[in-house]
Amino acid sequence: MSEAGRRAGLGKGSGPHPLLFLLSSPEVTHVVMEGTSAEEAISWQEHRTPSLPPGCSHPALLDVSWFTESMAAGQPVPVEHRHRLEVAVPREELPSPVWMLPYACQRPTPLTHHNASLSEALETLAEAADFDGSKGRHVSFCRAASVLKALPSPVTALSQLQGLPHFGEHSRRVIQELLEHGVCEEVERVRLSERYQTMKLFTQIFGVGVRTADQWYQEGLRTLDDLREQPQRLTKQQKAGLQHYQDLSALILRSEVEALQQVVEAAVGQVLPGATVTLAGGFRRGKLQGHDVDFLITHPQEGLEAGLLPSVICCLEKQGLVLYHQHRRGQQGDPTHLAQKPHAMDAFEMSLCIFRLPRPPEAAVGGPREPCPPWKAVRVDLVVTPISQFPFALLGWTGSKHFERELRRFSRKERGLWLNSHGLFDSEQKMPFHVASEEDIFGLLGLEYLPPEQRNA
Repeated sequence: MSEAGRRAGLGKGSGPHPLLFLLSSPEVTHVVMEGTSAEEAISWQEHRTPSLPPGCSHPALLDVSWFTESMAAGQPVPVEHRHRLEVAVPREELPSPVWMLPYACQRPTPLTHHNASLSEALETLAEAADFDGSKGRHVSFCRAASVLKALPSPVTALSQLQGLPHFGEHSRRVIQELLEHGVCEEVERVRLSERYQTMKLFTQIFGVGVRTADQWYQEGLRTLDDLREQPQRLTKQQKAGLQHYQDLSALILRSEVEALQQVVEAAVGQVLPGATVTLAGGFRRGKLQGHDVDFLITHPQEGLEAGLLPSVICCLEKQGLVLYHQHRRGQQGDPTHLAQKPHAMDAFEMSLCIFRLPRPPEAAVGGPREPCPPWKAVRVDLVVTPISQFPFALLGWTGSKHFERELRRFSRKERGLWLNSHGLFDSEQKMPFHVASEEDIFGLLGLEYLPPEQRNA
């Protein structure tokens, strides 16, 4: 064998593996092995040469093919990638699917999550389905969007949806298109459609629901000006909503909510000392801004709260703070009877209001041509509940809408109980449950308690 061959390590060796060279000198630059895996070769090398002199490096671990080609050439041939014994670097695996409970009330859903663009796309389709009267499709898209909101990490591959509840073929197709192209043609087509834009515009008017908006659309109405030209078709509430549309479409800030609560608390305290005012809705779930504000009013002595709102509204009107209000009397009756009604939320005494909220001096400065008015119109709902029903009312009015729908579905399907904002009722035992807090309600249903910040399903 030539000197070059010996320096390259071209020789027969012995050891724990079939070797064509036994490493024995710092001058050796190549080690050839046959019938040995890369992992075994590296392990052998580390065992035989735990440390090297300064400036030295481990020789290359080569497959026998390099030795064969070198023998044929009479000298060591250049080492190519195919000659090397290398431990394969594992290909980055796709994120594993996540196991998830089927009901939104069984899992925490934070306000800020990892899949906003995906969930918003599905919610657009859910909203469009609602506009078209397709209840089933609406709920299906809402459930799929809710699952995305609860995931602990971003969805980057369709395989992550494997095994997740409520992901049918349609929702999966939308997500796949978004992952591959960054946009879904169906979602964009819906968003740009005249019907969707018109229905969204009309349903944002205070006092206008889907049915009324659809009727207007079918009659050819398309804009707010179309409605202003036909005031005779509007209710008093809708006229107020249209009049203050610009303000009511703007977001209310948490600082403004805090100012509103102070005003309401002062009026309630003046009319009924000892009564409490509790913020509900999205702001209780942690939102920093929203489009309306919900306050629940109660008193520790049951019965004293009845008929409270007219006096509270009168107090606020004297301060010039009420632009519009519609009072609804509470329905008197056995809480057991109210608890069995699926939509008994309206049984509470309430006032649906538009308040005149003074702007801070620095915010009331507009441009030279359009000075900003010193106040803004904001939507506020005042709801009065007996103290015995307060935990149920607080749970029901905190939301989100989908969370509440899922919580009631879970109660009925999994526990055989009826739940709404008035109570929890066992239809077989003919009895309501008495609770002191939201935690008690979760406990009775066998659910882990979720604080308001985790109910953004």
